[in-house]
Amino acid sequence: MFETLQDNLMSAIRSLRGRGRLTESNMREGLEMVRQSLLEADVSIPVVKDFIARISEQALGENVLKLLDPTEQLVKIVHEELIQLMGPVDHDLHLKKPLTTFMLCGLQGSGKTTTCGKLGKLLVKRNLKPMLVAADLQRPAAIDQLEILGQSIGVPVHVDRESKDPVQVCQDAAQKAIALGIDVLILDTAGRLHIDEELMKQLQQIDLQLQPDQVYFVVDAMTGQDAVNSAKAFNDALELDGVVLTKLDGDARGGAALSVKHITGVPIKFIGTGELVESLEEFHPDRLAGRILGMGDMLTLIEQAREKLDKEAIEKQQERLMKGEFTLDDFRSQMGQAKRLGSFSKLLSFIPGMGQFGKMMGDMNVDADGEMRRVGGIIDSMTPEEKRNPKIIDNSRRRRIAAGSGAQPQQISDLVKSFLPMAEMMKSMSSMNPRDRMAAVQQMTQAMSKNPTAGITPPKKGTGKRLTPQEKNEARKKREKEKKKREKEKRKK
Repeated sequence: MFETLQDNLMSAIRSLRGRGRLTESNMREGLEMVRQSLLEADVSIPVVKDFIARISEQALGENVLKLLDPTEQLVKIVHEELIQLMGPVDHDLHLKKPLTTFMLCGLQGSGKTTTCGKLGKLLVKRNLKPMLVAADLQRPAAIDQLEILGQSIGVPVHVDRESKDPVQVCQDAAQKAIALGIDVLILDTAGRLHIDEELMKQLQQIDLQLQPDQVYFVVDAMTGQDAVNSAKAFNDALELDGVVLTKLDGDARGGAALSVKHITGVPIKFIGTGELVESLEEFHPDRLAGRILGMGDMLTLIEQAREKLDKEAIEKQQERLMKGEFTLDDFRSQMGQAKRLGSFSKLLSFIPGMGQFGKMMGDMNVDADGEMRRVGGIIDSMTPEEKRNPKIIDNSRRRRIAAGSGAQPQQISDLVKSFLPMAEMMKSMSSMNPRDRMAAVQQMTQAMSKNPTAGITPPKKGTGKRLTPQEKNEARKKREKEKKKREKEKRKK
């Protein structure tokens, strides 16, 4: 998410480090790089000017320049200003009885229909009863898509394929929803390839007749500054209550997220972070600002872990660890749990200080997810006894496992060598207090960041005392003397 913007901002801030005491001159150079980073991310020019002016006022102040580490203060200032630029956000959906109506609008291809399904899934998780309404009568495929989405999440969909009047369809759906005891009605309205008068009139009629409680504009984050212009046009016509940014899992540059609130005054309510119906999150400016500056986003990671991980399986693993048990089966289960949270690089982006590690692995063409699948295949090809005690795996067993998993025998050996010290570490960590456990995790993280392609290998054992330079020189002379003696004996023969 916003990798290019993150790289450019961090590069600008890093350029100020190591210069000793900062002056107003080199601080201005760093701020110019920040400005350039925002422009390259397609942030609106008025937004960039205002943002840089606010940062400059604080960063060039005497109190900052006199600090021993002014760059850390600059990061803090940029972080706070990013939060102010994108927030605040009211996460309350303002539900009311007997029925709350959400109206979703946007251009074609923005992900509006998919977002209706995602929003419905989000409401179901909150123990509410939503209904989807196919009010996009311009595209028959949109009606089919909404029906399929409704079936997949177990939510009713109101469809009227004979009607040509979207206002009447919405009114009929509202009456039906009240009769069925529905809590929230979600209207999927028509879109266009571009903003036109006919589209706006239709949306204004629905807005006038239905009086929706919340009007959300769905926009593709990859469109950059065009997203802001579209949001402004829709807001002028409908008075939007919020914006939903989609496709943030792609190579979005960040312009829309950083500009839309400042230009339109309309807050971003939700962000789409994937294709699955579960991939809709509340927008938190402070968390996104932290991820842009490489600070991670542990709160979002914890929330996703609570929703997606199997609590019973985790509790069983913890009980086994407390007993000093950690097998390849346990390791396989942990990999499966981690996979539920997304790709390995995505997980690293949530962890403070690990975002660059994930990028480093990408630059080195390290396929961490493919590696996890390969390891899973090897473990699945083992017998229960081998998983419990991998030390019994000899050449014969190694060849059998390699044939079953499509791996090389050497890869099975590497896995076992990596797993044994990991198992010992996991067992020892189970008996540590929280502070020591955190220190152990940080130590392992630092080791991984120095060599991301290496597994966890057994520690090297000492070979005795170190030789002094004099002893090394004598050993070298002895080897040379023995070599000459062998060559002399060969010539005699």
